Amino acid sequence: MSNLMDKIVSLAKRRGFIYPGSEIYGGLAGTWDYGPLGVELKNNIRKAFWQSIVYERKDVVGFDAAILMNPKVWEASGHVQAFTDPLVECKICHQRLRADQEDEIKDHEKSHKGQKVTWTERKKFNLLVEAKLGVVEDERTKVYLRGEITQGVHVNFKNILDSTRLSIPFGIAQIGKAFRNEITPGNFTFRSREFEQMELQYYVRSEESESKKWYEYWKQQRMDWYVNLGMTRKKLRFRQHEESERAHYARDAWDIEYDSPFGWKEFEGIHNRGDWDLSRHQKHSGVDLTYFDQESNKHYLPWIIETSGGVDRAALFFLIDAYTEESTRSEPGSRSYSEPGSEDSAKRIVLKLHPKLAPYKVAVFPLLANKPDLVQKARSVYQLLTTNYQLLPVAWDDRGNIGKRYYSQDEIGTPYCVTIDFQTLDDDTVTIRDRDTTKQERVKIEELTDILESRLQR
Repeated sequence: MSNLMDKIVSLAKRRGFIYPGSEIYGGLAGTWDYGPLGVELKNNIRKAFWQSIVYERKDVVGFDAAILMNPKVWEASGHVQAFTDPLVECKICHQRLRADQEDEIKDHEKSHKGQKVTWTERKKFNLLVEAKLGVVEDERTKVYLRGEITQGVHVNFKNILDSTRLSIPFGIAQIGKAFRNEITPGNFTFRSREFEQMELQYYVRSEESESKKWYEYWKQQRMDWYVNLGMTRKKLRFRQHEESERAHYARDAWDIEYDSPFGWKEFEGIHNRGDWDLSRHQKHSGVDLTYFDQESNKHYLPWIIETSGGVDRAALFFLIDAYTEESTRSEPGSRSYSEPGSEDSAKRIVLKLHPKLAPYKVAVFPLLANKPDLVQKARSVYQLLTTNYQLLPVAWDDRGNIGKRYYSQDEIGTPYCVTIDFQTLDDDTVTIRDRDTTKQERVKIEELTDILESRLQR
């Protein structure tokens, strides 16, 4: 990994964003646990997705399917047969790698130094994770942990139609866990064996022109969503899949990629699935899944435009994109990291996360922790802010000097810090410090909630 990735991994663990899964037992490759700040970051990504895709639209409803499904679902969808990656095995050490990951293959060959590495022929490797259900060993049924969350929507297409008043075009959104038996998990959380997806399945008329119109629409909507949440536009791009690399269900496929420290990498796909899913499930289940169009008085199988993003990958790229190192002089009330009288600047690490994504929205500090009057007043301000759900969660910090507390909050991405000092006791004003500019201003406590709420909504 690059130096930047080393810093991201270190910060993520040190500050409680992401830990290696099962670490005290040596870990389990491709699994990660999200700490107190990581949970908030992922929750905020989910909330922003749901707000944009479901709450702000009249043509999309939400859904949550079971992780375990009848294994016939995966046979019908083509995943049992076609959900594969090409695999090769090193004939020296017998390590298996994905044949399409050229950089990883080159790194492996270099690791053997003077020995020339030869590889086996490519073999198809199915990515579905198998499980067993049942209490009698010889009668246990083989099932699969879902390799994608998509199929739960399509097998419920008729149920959702029957229980709502939706008419085409309409969409069904879902967020949930998926599992893949990845050959070579790596690049921190980028390629994992357990991960979370946020998806939209959007049903349109079975016409080429109609599907193209909505396809372009959703491509732009999803790109704009990342940009509006602060991701650097020049580090994003669309890439169309070659026909040979498209998934078995795709008529067309484009990825949104991010220019990461380990190359341009995909973290959301937009796919034209045609009527693949509904036609397959109709055939294999024997249930009529056609849609009746009252205007044309016809039944037809809708085509599906899918947007499928990774919550974990989005979290990783938001962290990378937000990570900033700045040289800064000491701030009022802080102690410099440099020697007294030195002209050297202190280095400040800042996560410039969009306020909607920041784990903590506001932090509250008493200037000094050993002054009961300041602490009591600061506690009252803290309680005041926690009564407004749009400001939650609010952090409390009374450790060390005020400068180090500022820098600590900068490093976890808190947009605003509120400090209670001796002037507060005289005139009921506090200082608000802006994370990105480090500028401070005094405001009255009675105006504080409204001021913070308005700034966080920008």
